[in-house]
Amino acid sequence: MSPWRSVVLGIEGYEPQWCHSGRTLAAVHRPRFARIIGQPLEGAWLMWDLDRRKWFADGPVILGFGDVNVEVTHRKFDECGISWGQVDMSMSLDGPGLTLDWRPDAHPALVAARGRRLREVNVIERIMPSHWRPRVLHAVEFLFEGSRLAIYNALDENGITDETEVDLPVGFWCRVPIA
Repeated sequence: MSPWRSVVLGIEGYEPQWCHSGRTLAAVHRPRFARIIGQPLEGAWLMWDLDRRKWFADGPVILGFGDVNVEVTHRKFDECGISWGQVDMSMSLDGPGLTLDWRPDAHPALVAARGRRLREVNVIERIMPSHWRPRVLHAVEFLFEGSRLAIYNALDENGITDETEVDLPVGFWCRVPIA
């Protein structure tokens, strides 16, 4: 491995830029998301713990649209990193003490969205009662024809849902449109 290449989560070259503001995340990625609106989801991959036989939720959720992959990862209480085509899934993963690999369609919500055209992408923010932090980045929402997929912050790891609406209390969340 080259000394200037980054290794995050055992993924060489993976360098997500972390955001904790929905507006910032939307502004940074709006042009790229706009290019994949109308394209079908062709594939989706999760980092898989081979020893425990389960999803390693700390790793990025990868969504494949045509010739580009979108990689979404959450960490800490409210940080999200989105990258574009940085993960080479043919490379081995070097997780410390873990045996990891990539698994396609390893979550029912990903299977439900596969083949559907992307209509819209939003950031979901939680509205908080604190004055010092009135909004917290919660999820990236992908709206497909007849389907919803949200990759959300599950407290320092990723969560995935295909529930038709946000499950946060009414009045305590808002959407920030990306594309």
